[in-house]
Amino acid sequence: MRNQALRADLLMLITALIWGSAFVAQRMGMDSIGPYLYSGLRFALGTLVLLPVVYVLSRGNKQPFNRGLFIGGALMGVVLALGINLQQVGLLFTSVTNAGFITGLYVIVVPLVGIFLGHKTGIGTWLGAVLAVVGMFLLSVGDGFHVASGDWLQLAGAFVWGSHVLLVGYFAGRYDPIRLAAIQFAVCALISLGLAVSLEDIQVAGIITAGPSIIYGGLISVGIAYTLQVIAQKHAIASHAAIIFSLEAVFAAVAGALFLDESLHLRGYIGCALMFVGMLVAQLWPRKAAEEVAEAKVA
Repeated sequence: MRNQALRADLLMLITALIWGSAFVAQRMGMDSIGPYLYSGLRFALGTLVLLPVVYVLSRGNKQPFNRGLFIGGALMGVVLALGINLQQVGLLFTSVTNAGFITGLYVIVVPLVGIFLGHKTGIGTWLGAVLAVVGMFLLSVGDGFHVASGDWLQLAGAFVWGSHVLLVGYFAGRYDPIRLAAIQFAVCALISLGLAVSLEDIQVAGIITAGPSIIYGGLISVGIAYTLQVIAQKHAIASHAAIIFSLEAVFAAVAGALFLDESLHLRGYIGCALMFVGMLVAQLWPRKAAEEVAEAKVA
């Protein structure tokens, strides 16, 4: 059991690293194509990459494809499509650093949702939430109490990502994680491409120009990282997973500084630090409450 937990932690850490660096690819991809098309193409590519793996593993898998598997994968895919497109559109109006840290607020959302599921929430969760909100204020609110529209979209997305972590934690413990991942990718791709066809001007030249970003986002971020998330959460509690995944905020800030020359003033760095401390406090302080939620396999 301990080896399983360590393996899950390592897989989730790799996932956070890939997700954080992928913010750069997501931002650069939209220099040539729209946000919905970028999301649709990267998840379509991720689906295609995973299909041969599903086929090979299915030959030795006695668990049949069933209604519950498809429902679970489809629900995960719908929520994933909502979260990724809020994030993608939000990146048009905010920095990679801001997007990474605000998205990371889902680490607060996971235990808070437990309240509505009948679970106890400790004082540490509330303290962590306060620290995170103050930190987000310092990071996102500019002069005259102006908040970038992209930051609001990322904040809305944080609640969606919290729901996604909960769903993955619930279904990954009941069905084959590779099949679940493939189904959710396909559903997310279909929804995103549908939005792209309806709302965006699609040009082949733009797709070719965005090719490297699409390939990184599809092969690495989707094909590897999102698949690792589902595999890892089969042996990890969602509240514990959320704290590791939240490290994507740090990796996003580093990637933004290295590849996009993004920087923060002192106020922004203080805000990032408070948000990160809030994330840690929310997960490490209320140990008992977090364990109760995890045991229910819905948080």
